Amino acid sequence: MKGLSDDPSSRMLIRPAGKHDVGIILGFIKELAEYERLAHEVVNDEASLNHFLFGEHRAAEAIIAELNETPVGFALFFHTFSTFLGKPGLYLEDLYVKPNMRGQGFGRRLLHHVARLALERGCGRLEWSVLDWNKSAIGFYEKLGAQAMDGWTVYRLTDDNLDAFGK
Repeated sequence: MKGLSDDPSSRMLIRPAGKHDVGIILGFIKELAEYERLAHEVVNDEASLNHFLFGEHRAAEAIIAELNETPVGFALFFHTFSTFLGKPGLYLEDLYVKPNMRGQGFGRRLLHHVARLALERGCGRLEWSVLDWNKSAIGFYEKLGAQAMDGWTVYRLTDDNLDAFGK
């Protein structure tokens, strides 16, 4: 799939990430973690990203937003499956735009690109999570027509708990 641009004169581009983007993606992940006050949780590295984004059994995909060939944001997503719908879905793990680039349409374009991929792939839904305190992101998503899934709570097993339970 080649890169897409709504306005060629602005040189805004959304394109699939490639192996050469692993360092850029990791940088964006770390910036996002700082913004979300979760930097202490990032243990990811370029080798892991390369393996899971571009290895034999890809676990996720990423797209990059550029302005004049300079990366300014990214989205990372993966397939899910809804037993109720009987269809696949896409889960948006990360959507990030550099702070000085926000408000210029990059987040909307990234999310639109993922939504279009979901439709092209026959997906029945596109889902993501947002931190409760992130009012600007919540407002952005609600303007797009997204709805909060009240009544659902996310649960997670990690580290020692996952290890103990999984054995």
